[in-house]
Amino acid sequence: MKKSFDASKRALPHVQNLHAYVPGEQPQGEGWVKLNTNENPYPPSPNVASAIAAEVAHLRKYPEPVSARLRAAIGKRFGLSQSNVIIGNGSDNLLDLITRCFVDSEGAGHTVPSYSLYPVVAGMSDKGLVDVPFTRKMKLDVEAIVALNASVFFLTSPNAPTGVAFTRAEIASVLDRIDGLLVVDEAYVDFGGETAAPLLADYENLIVVRTFSKSYGLAGMRVGFAMAAASIIGMLDRVRDAYNLDRIAQAAALAAFEDVKYFDTHCAKVIQTRESTRERLDVLGWFTYPSAANLLFTEPKNTAGETGAEVARSLFEFLKESKVLVRYFPSHPLTCSFIRVSIGTNAEMDVFLTVVDSWLNHA
Repeated sequence: MKKSFDASKRALPHVQNLHAYVPGEQPQGEGWVKLNTNENPYPPSPNVASAIAAEVAHLRKYPEPVSARLRAAIGKRFGLSQSNVIIGNGSDNLLDLITRCFVDSEGAGHTVPSYSLYPVVAGMSDKGLVDVPFTRKMKLDVEAIVALNASVFFLTSPNAPTGVAFTRAEIASVLDRIDGLLVVDEAYVDFGGETAAPLLADYENLIVVRTFSKSYGLAGMRVGFAMAAASIIGMLDRVRDAYNLDRIAQAAALAAFEDVKYFDTHCAKVIQTRESTRERLDVLGWFTYPSAANLLFTEPKNTAGETGAEVARSLFEFLKESKVLVRYFPSHPLTCSFIRVSIGTNAEMDVFLTVVDSWLNHA
């Protein structure tokens, strides 16, 4: 007789109540223009392929446990030592480690809207998460962050989903006045933001988190890194999985990181396409946030001059019917009238804008 086990009742209470992170849709089949998950439209450095190939013969062996070569290369680039860098299985992995190590019983804080993974990593550790809301102006509320006095505060700069970046001076003004950790999530900073990394020399309560998924074109490899005081990195290493990054991912990330010319050229191409697309949206009279990321957060306006949640949903669905995927965030009053558009190639953005014109003609 088969023995039953009711996982829904036997799991820990906080896990039963947890809502998993919902990523952007991954389309099946051909012919899609995929502008919904902020992936790089260009392949990674050609050096990545040869680096991967060189590792195939060694796959019977475990990888280097702490990704030492990659840590050292990143540290050197930022004027840090290897002890100031940790590598993760994607930056999401590092956000989880930070939460497990440093978020106390009072919970963490974050700005809203922001990266929707923060509530998930907090929930996985049975921790609370307190919101510091933005207004439509997307100005950083330093006073509210300071008043919260959280053990850990997550700040995405440039912000997701808007692309709005915050200055190093603004970030320093927070660090000057808080006792807890400020985690600056710089997933998009290479597309025009001002990095907080130089502040690491003066603030031991700062963690800067980066990813190889966006600007390096390695979303499929799942590699992220964080930079902080050596004491913080040491604590994170205590809860990091052994061999948390495989041989191929380590080699691919190092090859991409060291090809600076390729990196700079393709970041510039994304920025150029972003700005030319924004200009075309401006011609339509749409409000679009100034972006320092590989995305645009824009408020569609129909031919009657109307904006709002129904207008945004109409365009989102029309685009999807035309096999163009973007993101729509209907659950928050500051996001429900917008769509988020990842920056693709020039040709992909032309398709997007052509479908927008068709929608305007039919709306």
